Amino acid sequence: MTTDPDAPGRHTPRPGAAPPLRMVAAQAALETRMLLRHGEQLLLTVVIPTLLLTLFSAVDIVEVGEGEGERVDFLAPGVLALAVCATAFTGQAIATGYERRYGVLKRLGASPLPRWGLLAGKTGAVLAVLALQTALLAAVALALGWSPHGSPVAVAALLLLGTAAFSGLGLLMAGTLRAEATLAAANLVFVLLLFGGGVIIPLGDFPGPVREALELLPLGALSHGLREVLRDGAGMPWADAAALGVWAVLGLGAAARFFRWE
Repeated sequence: MTTDPDAPGRHTPRPGAAPPLRMVAAQAALETRMLLRHGEQLLLTVVIPTLLLTLFSAVDIVEVGEGEGERVDFLAPGVLALAVCATAFTGQAIATGYERRYGVLKRLGASPLPRWGLLAGKTGAVLAVLALQTALLAAVALALGWSPHGSPVAVAALLLLGTAAFSGLGLLMAGTLRAEATLAAANLVFVLLLFGGGVIIPLGDFPGPVREALELLPLGALSHGLREVLRDGAGMPWADAAALGVWAVLGLGAAARFFRWE
């Protein structure tokens, strides 16, 4: 019997954690598959934004313009912003809250995956789903007569900043509140932002001080910035980008600091 460690068929154990980037990539792939398999998540992130875009573009329920083309030009950027909120904030907060309740995160906490790796993996999954959402909603909007303008780079930058901001806030909520409280609060915030985030009701319809406050919220800043670029053909809306950047830094920083595994 050979004792040569280099002999064929002999394996040398290599205990230890995988490189951090490989762990994050594996976690992001797992989170993406879980999001795409979850029926309630798809209802929130895909079906509801698509129905809102189709309904409010076809029916003059809210006064946003005289023609059908003007309605979809107004609505498409806002619905894209709402999709980011639904995926990165509401859906992620609820899913992570229940993972924490059922002990899934506790098991991950005992693994070599660091806390920042979990947050990065979940954010990566959100970005993957968001890419599919954006393609679908853009196709529907184009079929309804949407005529987008502006720089794709500016749009991508706003979407990334919005995703980071909402992801941080969603993970902060899921990592500090009980699952039931997260479920109620996340859905309540989603409904309030739907009507007060500039998605279907123009922010200009609100009184001055209220409008200025709503424009500083993540959904208000994202919908306003996307509309400036995609409808009006403006350059990078730096004020909206700065507001989203501040929310992203505060949200992700607070989530990394206060997120609890159990």
